[in-house]
Amino acid sequence: MKGALTLLAALLATAPVAAHAQAYDARVARILKTTPLIDGHNDWPEALREREGEARWTLDLNDLSGRPERYNTDINRLRRGMVGAQFWSVWVSPDLPGKEQVIQTLEQIDLVKSICTRYPRTFTMARTAEEVRRAHRAGRIGCLIGVEGGGQIDGSLSVLRSYAELGAGYLTLTHSRTIDWADSATDNPRHDGLTDFGRRIVTELNRLGMLVDLSHVNEATMRDALSVTRAPVIFSHSGARALNDHPRNVSDAVLALVRTNGGVVMVDYAPPYVSDAYRRWSADSAAQKTRLNAPPYGGLAIGQPERAAAEYAAWLAANPAPRVTLAQVADHIEHVARVAGVDHVGLGSDYDGVGDTLPDGLEDVTTYPALLAELMRRGWSDADIAKLAGGNVLRVMEAAERVKRELAS
Repeated sequence: MKGALTLLAALLATAPVAAHAQAYDARVARILKTTPLIDGHNDWPEALREREGEARWTLDLNDLSGRPERYNTDINRLRRGMVGAQFWSVWVSPDLPGKEQVIQTLEQIDLVKSICTRYPRTFTMARTAEEVRRAHRAGRIGCLIGVEGGGQIDGSLSVLRSYAELGAGYLTLTHSRTIDWADSATDNPRHDGLTDFGRRIVTELNRLGMLVDLSHVNEATMRDALSVTRAPVIFSHSGARALNDHPRNVSDAVLALVRTNGGVVMVDYAPPYVSDAYRRWSADSAAQKTRLNAPPYGGLAIGQPERAAAEYAAWLAANPAPRVTLAQVADHIEHVARVAGVDHVGLGSDYDGVGDTLPDGLEDVTTYPALLAELMRRGWSDADIAKLAGGNVLRVMEAAERVKRELAS
């Protein structure tokens, strides 16, 4: 009898939790039926290129769960995650020569369009906010394109205009390297922000109706771009610097400028940008590898890769990576909403751009509803969840389209 009573008490205690979970799930489904969930950054095209080579043009993309290297994205999982539209990053390495960057960017854009052509019942190209809404009403995922690095235009406004004609929706002003006209957050600065040509790029993006993306740039570049642009900006995948002092993240001072500008910060899931503890561990891990083997002159086990690998494995066993969680990503979302305002926050996962190193609970594209449910548990209203999920990005896109029309006239 005592055991039966204990079991009954446990069931009664868990029943409200299950009921709340079902209620959150129903709320999320209701919101995403009318508001398309829009992710600002997913590297799936580049992952397909890198891992599959020429097979990327014909590979069945419905279910990639059995591939040798784990993908965060496939069609079945996008549907389970209730994704309404996606900015696909057409990233190429910033270390390539400029013309090769252009060639590979064109190939990446071609791949996105090819995927839409191969799966017309699932995907459709979208360039405007209305096209995203139309795709959502038709039960399709709107495909938008983000060019993730200013080096990919090879210093040419004509190349930028060509990308716009092909459907590119934003340009990230830099990637990991400082370029001839803009400083990156993760490289030594050379210009104290934007050069005069960099300011011309921002103006041209406004004229083309392309969004100015300030992820990856340093704070001086952020401020310069915000002072020049006539349209709202985006940060396609960035976090809050107040929670993790990574230079890729956005300071409270810049968040205040984003609020004035009308832009949106789309919060990233990459652990080095989410967790300060993980960022510090990552630096220690890289330092340990260098300490052990850094040819041609450095390292305690220089020229002995097997010994270096064994010693690094021992270090890793003694110093495991800190856990990063869905709740910490929600903390970044809440901070951006608190400082910039709930009208200025969105989602920018960076799926398939960081491998399997993702927060617990956010392992792939099926998990957007879980993140939205976490914010509901914290008291977010349905209206505010709709803004976060896609409403804010649609507003920014519409504003950029208005500026394009004004500049054309």
